[in-house]
Amino acid sequence: MRIDVLGAVRAFRADGSPVDLGGPRHREVLARLVAAEGRMVTTDGLVDDLWTDPPARAVGALRTFVAALRRALEPDRPPRNPPRVLVTEGPGYALCLPREDVDVHRFQDTLARARRDPGTVTDLGTVLADWRGPAYADVTGSPWAQRERTRLEELRLEGAELRARILLDSGEGADLVAELGAHVAEHPWREPAWGLLARALYRAGRQADALAVLRRARTMLVDQLGLDPGANLQRLETDILNGSVPSEGARTAWTGHGVRLGPRTTVDLARTLALAGGDALVRSRRDRLAAVQAAESTGDLSLTARIIGAYDVPAIWSRADDPEQSRAVVAAAERTLTALGPDGPADLPARLLATIAVESRSADLSRSELKRAQQAALQAVALARDLADPALLLFALNGVFLQSFTRPGLAAVRDRTGAEILDLATRHELPNFAVLGRLVRLQSASALGDLDAATSHAEAAEQLAATTEAPLVSVLTGWFRARAAAARSAESGGPAAATAAAHYRAAEDALQTAGMPGLHQGLFPLALLGLRLLHDRPAPTDPHLDWGPYRPWARPLVLLAQDRVEEARATLAAVPEPPRDHMQEALWCLTARAAVRLGERGIAARAEAALRNARAEHAGAASGMLTLGPVARYLAEAEACADAG
Repeated sequence: MRIDVLGAVRAFRADGSPVDLGGPRHREVLARLVAAEGRMVTTDGLVDDLWTDPPARAVGALRTFVAALRRALEPDRPPRNPPRVLVTEGPGYALCLPREDVDVHRFQDTLARARRDPGTVTDLGTVLADWRGPAYADVTGSPWAQRERTRLEELRLEGAELRARILLDSGEGADLVAELGAHVAEHPWREPAWGLLARALYRAGRQADALAVLRRARTMLVDQLGLDPGANLQRLETDILNGSVPSEGARTAWTGHGVRLGPRTTVDLARTLALAGGDALVRSRRDRLAAVQAAESTGDLSLTARIIGAYDVPAIWSRADDPEQSRAVVAAAERTLTALGPDGPADLPARLLATIAVESRSADLSRSELKRAQQAALQAVALARDLADPALLLFALNGVFLQSFTRPGLAAVRDRTGAEILDLATRHELPNFAVLGRLVRLQSASALGDLDAATSHAEAAEQLAATTEAPLVSVLTGWFRARAAAARSAESGGPAAATAAAHYRAAEDALQTAGMPGLHQGLFPLALLGLRLLHDRPAPTDPHLDWGPYRPWARPLVLLAQDRVEEARATLAAVPEPPRDHMQEALWCLTARAAVRLGERGIAARAEAALRNARAEHAGAASGMLTLGPVARYLAEAEACADAG
């Protein structure tokens, strides 16, 4: 089965024959479910989207449309067998198809990969060619469809420009002149497109034409918008005049050996590119540390404090990507804070304390270090409130969030922090921290099992990310949707477990090159283990799975799945207390499950005591990325085991 919506809505069977989808309302129902990307849409929501003024029998009409679509999409489904494509889920319906079988999902996933890996530019060209016209072209007059058309058109234009940029950066692209000329003519307000056209003309040996294009861009911007060209266009014009336009690797070589930058410039560049993910994120962390070290070498305490505090990049994960690097930044911040003493600008201690809190990721800390980081976070918030500096307060609140994993069961506390971050960032128009607020609230809603609220936050975060150039957001929300599919797979009428596993695998593929090893390592095997536990199946035993930091807690269940009972018992006895991070509830639940299976009453009692305050939460779901199911299930088993005998 294949569904296309990049143009008119249509569907095809595996043999390529078209599916008769019925009338306009039938196609709109299918299109709306495509737009939900595998998530459930309630019956009431579908009715509101289909009719401005719903008729009295709207729900009955909707059910008729759904029944007809099911017959069309699965004509050979035996009677009384549940549908597998258009499924009933809770109070609504969901479309369950692999993402590669829906053109709009395939396009979005390929664009996300191309942002991270220029080597996939050929695939990007292929999915751009799949567009047959405006998305959902035959769904007219529906506000939801118009919103989706607008969003997807922006992504299409971004994709076309990204493809051109990658080709030009790699030394190709002289043959893009006609394509980019048409693009600029149709979208004259997209300033980057003018630069791409000028570069393509220059690459084709047409220096005079390239300069003429830049003059046209300047004239249009000044005369019609009253704006001067941006710094990139001005720099490009100078480069073309000097014959010095880089021919290869221009986009990735933003810093490097032999490029001498002062610490202020270096940290500003690092801060800007940290949101891009991949190599840019890795380089930003490396260059940020270099800037801190360079500032310290000057002996200027004020400069050093400002350089350390300037890297106020929102952080969402409680395990550092480079623990050694983070420790070096924390040590520099602590040295500078001590040396400053009570004198100097009032904002500097707050920035240094916030940096200590954010860089001291809770998964990597001893008890004493954790206590010190928590105190730093609270002190930073108090100072920032006194200074009435919203940007500084947001950075400090980020530290409070990262230090809020002191024990299991604190999702509601983190949600309140996320709500304050979101409110403050929205009021003061600080979109990067608004994204952080949405992601914190997504994680909290996920932990509490409220998938509707979490989905709402995911969608809002994605909309913000489109304007802030933050491609990592879609990586995180892709994992959330896999987590939601896993939870639904354990419900009646939900997707198959194999479908949920495929969602996890797609999310894993997107995460591999995101530049976040602290998040990535061990996440996929843990997600698969959680999916198996949801379906009461043994742990995966594939020896190639890299469990990363979660290995000690997964190992007893893996050994039990291999019938190595005594080895499992010995391994369980040596399992440490889980780190205080996003996964602590999940790891305690793994300990509880292994203890119950092995009849280890003492360990079961210890797990039960740790999990008691998390009874209302879902194990692993505080990550927003995976789930082992309700904590209450593991807690009940542990209680029964501890009380047995």
